[in-house]
Parts: sequence; structure tokens; C-alpha cells
Amino acid sequence: MAANLSAGRIPPHNDDAERAVLGAVLLSSQAFSEVTELLRKEDFYKPGHQVLFDAILSFHQEHSSQTIDLITITDYLRSKNLLDLSGGMSYVASLTSDVPTTSNAAYYANIIRSHSLRRSLLELSGSMQQQVFDESQEIAHVLDDAERLLSDLQASSGTFTDKYQESSLLVNKTVDRLMERAKHGNTDGVKTGFVQLDEMTGGFQPAEFIVIGARPSVGKTAFAISMAVEIAIHKKIPVGFFSAEMTSMAIMERILAAESRVDSKRIRSAILRNQDMANIIDAASRIYEGKLYIQDTPNIKLLDLRSQARRMKRERDIKILFIDYISLINPESQANVPRHEQVAEISRSLKSLSRELNIPIVALSQVSRDAEGKEPNLANLRESGAVEQDADVVILLHRDRLADLPGSDRDSRNGNSPQPPQMVQGFPVQETKVILAKQRNGETGIITMGFQNQLVRFVELERSSTY
Repeated sequence: MAANLSAGRIPPHNDDAERAVLGAVLLSSQAFSEVTELLRKEDFYKPGHQVLFDAILSFHQEHSSQTIDLITITDYLRSKNLLDLSGGMSYVASLTSDVPTTSNAAYYANIIRSHSLRRSLLELSGSMQQQVFDESQEIAHVLDDAERLLSDLQASSGTFTDKYQESSLLVNKTVDRLMERAKHGNTDGVKTGFVQLDEMTGGFQPAEFIVIGARPSVGKTAFAISMAVEIAIHKKIPVGFFSAEMTSMAIMERILAAESRVDSKRIRSAILRNQDMANIIDAASRIYEGKLYIQDTPNIKLLDLRSQARRMKRERDIKILFIDYISLINPESQANVPRHEQVAEISRSLKSLSRELNIPIVALSQVSRDAEGKEPNLANLRESGAVEQDADVVILLHRDRLADLPGSDRDSRNGNSPQPPQMVQGFPVQETKVILAKQRNGETGIITMGFQNQLVRFVELERSSTY
């Protein structure tokens, strides 16, 4: 118990509730089961109550076949030299006579838990106060630490989630979920809007860290924006988008071009026809109703990114977060730290953040020059092998440079007539391989998709995939 939690005031606690819980546990095995789901020994305020509750848990672990009652627990306390620390024989015996009813054990336990959380909050505020006055600490680190600790405290306000689970209960839950999927489809993941990719992944799952890698100008950002638009604009699912490379206005111009089907060059140069303006206004109304939240801080600090992501989750309940891109995040490491260690720090932090917020985080990454002109692989992820290791899913993009210009291909360079480009909704597409190079919980394979340079977006082509 930390000292000086609040000057001159006794920390929150309820002695009657603590006594009632301990007495109920000694009288009823049902009360024991209910209470141990809700409390740890640290939740008790009185040291003697902590010792007694911990002894009860230890006795149950060591002698699971024996009943916990006044006689067995006092004998156990005596054998461990803990009886006096628990208050003595007469005090332990008095606990069973002070229980109004064992059926209210869970209610009493929740009272204890509530007071324990209040004390933890006081300890946290005291710790934060000390850090605030310590000018050797960067304020950004103090804020990040405070947010993390508050988030942990909030997460611990419910029942414990780190205990083991029996296979008999898990299998029932799993079968129920499978039956629900069979009836309504897989609703766990966030669907990207690209059917073949969703079929292979089941959508991006909560707490997953997804990496999209490619060489420059292949379309990493366009691919991410295409998915974000489908999720946020068309499905009205809240999406966070961090861009350290492009401004929010530039991203919105891309989205307007894709949604309005107006050539992005005409939008940039403001050479618009009447029909173009009508299409843009119509697209703008759809985007206005969407749920896309863009942060465009250049060279964003890792701590700031984590803080803003928590804020988006708290205020907007985002279901997925896109980050463009890993190498432009500032880890705030010391200058002499090698770059691969900095990237590893960023990768670990983003993976941890996805678990903390329980949402998929999609981060973009460049691949090394070794992949120029050929299909990239996992070893080509730039600057750190930690990215490959931490990622649950890795998607790599590849496009033949000879096919970059609409209507041109190898045949034209060999003296043959160029083949006409494939068209989708009136615009030419450049075939691009979407390589699912890693999927921790599923299959890998290659999907062929189309990149429309004029609209800066990806579209699906006729079904074509390699599993």
C-alpha cells in the first residue's frame, strides 16, 4: 500500500464488506467460486485480510479435494506461521459469525473491488504528480505513461481475463461462434471490401498487426485508402488514418477522385467540366456521411501516435487504424540507436497498441531495393526483421514496370502491336499482384487486382488467385 495517498485522509475501503466476503468463503464453496472470479488479495485493504485471502487461495491450490472451512484454514495458517498475521484464531473465527448471508458474497466482493480501484487511482495520481515535478522526464513520456496506466486500470475494472480457461467451456463458446458464423457470416473481422482478400483473411481481425509493403510508386497508399474508403464511407464503420507523408487535403482529393470517377489530374489542375463538378458534389455528400478520421502530422512521434490512436478509439470508437507509413514515425530513440532497432521499437509498439485497443492496425512499409523489378518477399521488408516477426499478416504489392503505362506491354517493345488496356468502369487498369505473404492464422496466396492510376484507387478484377 503506497503511503500518503491523500494527505490526512484514510484511503477508501469497507471493512464490513471485507469481513463478510472472507466469512462467506469459509462457509460456502459457491461463495468461494464467485469471489475468486472477482478479487485478488491486493483488493483487500487490511493487511491481515490480504494474508488470509491469499492463504485461502493457496490452500485450495494445494488441497483442491479438501473443503475450505474454519478448521482446515486455521490449521493451514498455523502450519505456515500466518495465523497471527491473519488476526489470530479468535478473529478468524469471528468472521463466519459476521456474515449476513453467503448468497450476497459477489455483491460484497464488488464493493471491495470498487474501493480497491479507487485506491489504485489515488496511487496512480500520486505517481503522476511525482513525475510531473520531475523535470528530467519528457512531458510526452509522462503523458503516454499516464494514458497507458489509466487504460490498464480501466481494463482491470471488470473481471479478470488472465486466468486459465477450461477446454470444456472454450469448445462450447467456439462451436457457438462457428454456428453464428454459418448463420450470419464471419462478423469478427473488418472487411476490406475486396472480396477475394476477405475470403482469404476473413477480414482484418481485432488485435491483428497487418503490414502492407511495396516499392515506391506501386500503390501502398492508394491500396490503404481504397480499403479505408470502403470501410468508412461505404460501410459507415469508424476508421482512423494516420498519414506522415501526405496532407489530409491531398488524401481527400484522392478520395474525391476515386468516388466521383473524375480524373485526379483534372481535380489537381482545376480543369473541370460541368459533369465533373456534379459528380464531385455527389461524391462529397457520400464522403460527408462517412466515418473517416485523418491525422496528417509529419514525422509524428511514436508517443503522439499512440496517444491520438487511444483518443480516436475513446471518442470515435474506431474499428481499424491505418498508418502511412512505418519509416516516417519518429520513435524518439537516442540518436546513436541503429535504425533497425528503432524500426523494431516502432513495430513492437504498434503490435502492442493493436492488442491494447483490440482493433486491427494496418501499417505501410517500403521494401528494399533488392525487390526492384521482381516480386518482393518477406525478407525484403525494409530496415528490420522485427516487422516481419511482429506482423500477423503481411501483404506485398508488385506490378510489372513494363505494364505501368496503359496500353503498353512487352509485345510493343518486341515490335508487336500493343494490347489494349483492360478497362473497369471506363478507366484503364494496371494489373497488380497482391501477395498475401504471411498470415499467422490462415492461408497465403496471390490475388490479381487492378490499379487505376487516373483515379488513384484499386479495384477488383475477374476472379484470379493462386492459393
